[in-house]
Amino acid sequence: MNQRGAEWALLLGNFAIACGVMVVPGAMNDIVQSLQVSVALGGQLVTVAAATMALGAPLLAFVVGRFDRRALLTFALAWYALGHVLSALAPDYALLTPVRAACMLGAALFTPQAAATVGALTPPEQRGRAITFVFLGWAVASVIGMPIANALADAFGWRVAFAAVALLSLAAAATVWATLPTGVKPPVGGALAWKQVFARPMLLAVVGVTALSGAGQFTLFAYMAPIYRAELGASANAITALFFWFGAIGLVGNVLVSRTIDRLGSAPLVAGLLALMILCFVAWPLATSVPMMAAVLVPWALACFSSNSAQQARLGAAAPALAPVLMALNTSAIYFGQVLGAAGGGAVVAANQAAGRAAFSSMALVALAWMAGALGLSLWAARAMKTAAA
Repeated sequence: MNQRGAEWALLLGNFAIACGVMVVPGAMNDIVQSLQVSVALGGQLVTVAAATMALGAPLLAFVVGRFDRRALLTFALAWYALGHVLSALAPDYALLTPVRAACMLGAALFTPQAAATVGALTPPEQRGRAITFVFLGWAVASVIGMPIANALADAFGWRVAFAAVALLSLAAAATVWATLPTGVKPPVGGALAWKQVFARPMLLAVVGVTALSGAGQFTLFAYMAPIYRAELGASANAITALFFWFGAIGLVGNVLVSRTIDRLGSAPLVAGLLALMILCFVAWPLATSVPMMAAVLVPWALACFSSNSAQQARLGAAAPALAPVLMALNTSAIYFGQVLGAAGGGAVVAANQAAGRAAFSSMALVALAWMAGALGLSLWAARAMKTAAA
């Protein structure tokens, strides 16, 4: 088996999945204009998709445990491609919403199973590096996918951006099928495994960190394109440049974490990454121009995608035998956090508009509160695990 080839194929799959997740925030300005809906309602496309993924990840993990991962992961990407084709053809918001939700079942299936698969293919001493490497696909998507989605939507419309995700997903499906070995079946997350996970509050606390962190980030992240336009007066090119900047810094952060996590340990890295995001949200009021926004975004971008990678590796190391269940729960937590953040951010926008205030004021404070909770919970879980191991 070509170990590195399998890792690269799964990275490409995560890249396609992430591009599909990010296409709505990236194309948000054109979506709301084309479909004649409000920004708050447009943001609920993120909420609906994230809710599907949050519920789907653990349920699908329970159902598909005995399937060969080569066929399963290929099917997930093919389903994702079909969903984006149908989304691009949706005539209005009312039809786009359920199609988008169904499409995201592919993401709910692929991401946790890709992490469990690469863990099963990798020696224990290299598992942290391998899992974080596969998650580089999300960071690369933020460098290339989100800016391109914004540029395509601005030039040709959001439907073209969705169609591009469909083509990318098909290419990733073909690569996974051609590269992964047959017969890969990580340990099944049966009823006993689920009981063991829910009997260990420290593991659930780590999963909770992921949810709180995602809520903090998506309070702002789901609405970044409208924020850049409304608050900074940024042009379409400047918005694309800011997305590219965020993604490029995010890629650097993920590479650094992938290279150091086995040496430094996942729990200390997670705490440091959460602290970086807190720094960004504290400094948010300084972001009054495009250059200042670029500077303020640096600590958030460094930590954004790498924190999810570190969390997956943290859970894999904490209980390797329970990895399939934990990866599914953590993926669910990522998306549940997006539900909370996108819905909460939309509520803030709507409340501000109703009160005659600037639509996006106070959103950073809400994000900061979520992130502070994530850091506190992470530190508690780390201490509790250390005490239990002593």
